[in-house]
Amino acid sequence: MSVSHASVHPVEDPTATDGGNNNAPRVRMKDIQGMPGTKGGLALRLSQFIFAVAALSVMASTSDFASVTAFTYLVVAASLQCLWSLCLAIVDIYALLVMRSLQNYRIVISFAVGDGIASMFTFAAACASAGITVLIDNDLDSCDDNHCLQFETATAMAFISCFSALPSFLLNFWSLASR
Repeated sequence: MSVSHASVHPVEDPTATDGGNNNAPRVRMKDIQGMPGTKGGLALRLSQFIFAVAALSVMASTSDFASVTAFTYLVVAASLQCLWSLCLAIVDIYALLVMRSLQNYRIVISFAVGDGIASMFTFAAACASAGITVLIDNDLDSCDDNHCLQFETATAMAFISCFSALPSFLLNFWSLASR
């Protein structure tokens, strides 16, 4: 039986070249722009917020959006996207000011799940609103009686808000998958 013992094959401790500081912070992965706590992530959050506010304000400026369920759903989804993006933009600003990395597993998983849910609701609402807008404009030819331009603008802003949330979700999901 061939067994190695510590007395036969001693293992030396690696020498510390940094003055004995073995408690240096370990970096798991490079902060990629667009991830939480970076300037790119803050820019994505602000664009999500701006387009969701635009969709919300344009849709709410019409007097008869509440008569169609899809338009009401768009207002609710845009409100959710506004709140989520604003909260995470504040967290990103704080992380940038104190120079902290937001690569904690629990933080990243909550960001990924929240981004996925908020963008999915916004996408579903934008698709439903686009369907109703096409119905009003092309099939019923009653755009003169309705606010088709406002409905189309709000729907487009909701799509842009959803698509600006997609990079955040994918980067957070990739960060989770690479652990």
